[in-house]
Amino acid sequence: MITRRWLAAGAGGLLAVLAVGLFPANAAAGEPAAKESPKVELVLDVSGSMRATDIDGKSRMAAAKQAFNEVLDAVPDEVQLGIRTLGANYPGDDRQVGCKDTKQLYPVGRLDRTEAKTAVGTLAPTGWTPIGPALLGAADDLKGGDATRRIVLITDGEDTCAPLDPCEVARDIAAQGIHLVIDTLGLVPDAKTRNQLLCIAEATGGTYTSVQHTDELSGRVKQLVDRAATPVVKPVATEGAKSCEGAPKLGAGLYSDRETFGEHRWYRVDVRPGQELRASVSVSADRAVNNDYGVLLRASTTHGREIVRGSEAGDGRTDAISTGLRYPKPETGDEDTGADGKPVAETVCLQVSNSFAAGPSVKTTPGLPVELTVDLVDAPDDASDVASFGLGRGWWLLAVLVLAGFLAGLVWGWISRWRVSVWRTN
Repeated sequence: MITRRWLAAGAGGLLAVLAVGLFPANAAAGEPAAKESPKVELVLDVSGSMRATDIDGKSRMAAAKQAFNEVLDAVPDEVQLGIRTLGANYPGDDRQVGCKDTKQLYPVGRLDRTEAKTAVGTLAPTGWTPIGPALLGAADDLKGGDATRRIVLITDGEDTCAPLDPCEVARDIAAQGIHLVIDTLGLVPDAKTRNQLLCIAEATGGTYTSVQHTDELSGRVKQLVDRAATPVVKPVATEGAKSCEGAPKLGAGLYSDRETFGEHRWYRVDVRPGQELRASVSVSADRAVNNDYGVLLRASTTHGREIVRGSEAGDGRTDAISTGLRYPKPETGDEDTGADGKPVAETVCLQVSNSFAAGPSVKTTPGLPVELTVDLVDAPDDASDVASFGLGRGWWLLAVLVLAGFLAGLVWGWISRWRVSVWRTN
């Protein structure tokens, strides 16, 4: 009897242990997966020119170190941060060796502030300025995962390792569709440096900042690191077709693509009765282009009849050009219904075209960055809001103008006849 009681107690205890061990695991399994941490890599120029003493009476290197210490103290806990240098190790004159001088100083991951500060404190202005290789290395450091990724490049001069053009490197990174943003900061930059850093930033949707003081540098880098921790909507990479028939079908969302000079790309969107399609497109000039260009966004039926269009022209004063359109599809009450009981959707073909052109020395590949936004909302109840041949409420204005012109013609005709009759009488 005693043996049975011990066996029963042991079995009960075992079940209790299993229950305690299993149920939390099952609960944890039902929880959503942890969100990936954003990644940032700071790329610092440690070339010989950083010895110049023109930032608040200190050398550029000293200003950068002070700013880095302040930035490292303020990095949000959720950000994985790394540091890469360029021109920090080779002091010689061999260009081939100097242009490979880029190294990860601190690996991308959870930040140990003391270790990172110690690593930065050992740096001294040394060698060349291989910006292109450093960007390639930083992009490789940030590979993997779907988290926000950002490179912050801090330099005081333009790249000295052509023909590997850092601007072309940035375009190639952008063309990979990995949504990696490069922000650039120029320390007391000249015109050539500014233009190159602007090009790098614009190619990936980043920003360029000119820095003259230490507090400007630390403040801007802090801002960019904080921005990486802020949730953003990432465009979904897609590839438009040469005709509507083979075009990808898009739902509401933000999409990115590449379009060569003068190209037409097609996409499809299903619009149900009672919905309004709102679409906009932006095309960025991420390289030198000729003045006078434009972008067209056109909605048409699958049979080619144009529904509505939006267009915009530019003259070289902006780096991006945008346009949009709206197409409300009203409910008529006699629509066909599908198997789900909902009205059958109309397939609308969206055509994106550009009229950019460039000189013979400008690379045409990869294509220009395209960002397409598609939204489907409830259509307006008022019939006057429904677009008729693309004019929408413009029909009211047109009708008023026609009526006003007709009445003005009658009045003017009556006055003219009256003046003629008076002249004849006299």
